[in-house]
Amino acid sequence: MTTITEAQRAFFNTNQTKSIEFRINQLKKLKSVLQENEQKLNKAIEEDFSKSAFDNYSCELGLLYMEIDEAIKKIRKWAEFKRVRTNLVNFPAKSYIIPEPLGVSLIIGAWNYPYQLSVGPAIAAIAAGNTVVLKPSELPVHTSKILAEIINRNFDPSFFKVVEGGVSETEGLLKQRFDKIFFTGSVNVGRIVYEAAAKHLTPVTLEMGGKSPAFILDDRNMEMYVKRLMWAKFLNAGQTCIAPDYVLVHQSLKQKFLDLAVAEIKREKYSIENQNYVQIINEKNMNRIRKMIDGAQVVCGGSFDLQKRIIEPTLLENIGFDDPIMKEEIFGPVLPVISFNLLDDVITEVKKREKPLSCYVFTQNKRIKDKILHEISFGGGAVNDAVMHISNNKLPFGGVGESGIGSYHGEYGFKAFSHYKSILEKPTWFESGLKYFPHNAQKLKIMKWMLGLR
Repeated sequence: MTTITEAQRAFFNTNQTKSIEFRINQLKKLKSVLQENEQKLNKAIEEDFSKSAFDNYSCELGLLYMEIDEAIKKIRKWAEFKRVRTNLVNFPAKSYIIPEPLGVSLIIGAWNYPYQLSVGPAIAAIAAGNTVVLKPSELPVHTSKILAEIINRNFDPSFFKVVEGGVSETEGLLKQRFDKIFFTGSVNVGRIVYEAAAKHLTPVTLEMGGKSPAFILDDRNMEMYVKRLMWAKFLNAGQTCIAPDYVLVHQSLKQKFLDLAVAEIKREKYSIENQNYVQIINEKNMNRIRKMIDGAQVVCGGSFDLQKRIIEPTLLENIGFDDPIMKEEIFGPVLPVISFNLLDDVITEVKKREKPLSCYVFTQNKRIKDKILHEISFGGGAVNDAVMHISNNKLPFGGVGESGIGSYHGEYGFKAFSHYKSILEKPTWFESGLKYFPHNAQKLKIMKWMLGLR
């Protein structure tokens, strides 16, 4: 592992990655490599998840192409020196900010969207002028293998290198000194990464998860609410960090919501054969999710096939905040529904828990919408939709508290892998004697005036 970081540090110190042309060329090359290998990428993710080519493009590759195109188009603007106003006490002078790459970056990807959540941060790192060591998740074996194959075959390892492996390889990488670490995954592993980074004072971005609530607060367009919410929940069989984890619906709307939700699930005909559903990643997660399902609470679904690693889209009712299923992020195709009478009471319950990665508010009432957006802290979300905010790279994507540190996508990704260097540049033809000895009351009075402290 040491030789990889040493080689990348040596390459970074040649200053080649600081060239905007170099960065653009590498991004174009990355897009070309992905496009040329789309069939292999589709085959690998199908073998790991039974994910269709449609879902692979719409949820993974398409988003990566969009990120690359945005970076290529905007990178010159993002990397410009930015002039800022100079205060009076420094007159005459000019002040500006220089974005510069942090250096050698480590990106640890997640298994649930193995292309998007590994290559996406790498795009940001390259755009900002860094070198990249990418460690994809080892759980989806075939996608990890194809990423290593196509990246390592087409890029100089001293610039961009994929390292495969499990826990021991990740631990080995975390012992090395990096200039930036970007991690996507669970809170428990995020803590380990953060602790390892602290030994070298390495800046980190942590993209984690949490129990993201969805509020159903009126029925003025309930059919559309339900349609969007069911799609968002059962996309990738619920294995989405920003999936709605549970629904909070007013008691008066509960039955209508459940009836419409059951009908929508039947209408969508979720199955691998219909290419709109995927497998659970492994048997361990199958068993973890199964244990959350109490048959007495099942409204629809609940069946599973251990051998095929399939769990039916499942709705649960009569759930309370103290139920076992509310103790951890579900990360699967199970949706608990909690009914309430007083909105303030459920807002209080949500705020008692760790800050979620996302929050979704379904209502036409502006006052209620604003109340929830104002009172609940969360990473990002949507009003009258769910999950789709991730597709707008003008929005920063990231968590808060236990759901994450920092954000990325678009220019926010560039910023995540950059240091903004502050410069004050002064001419030599004039120098005020104000700060020099002797000090007196008149100088102090002038200084206060110049600092705006009069």
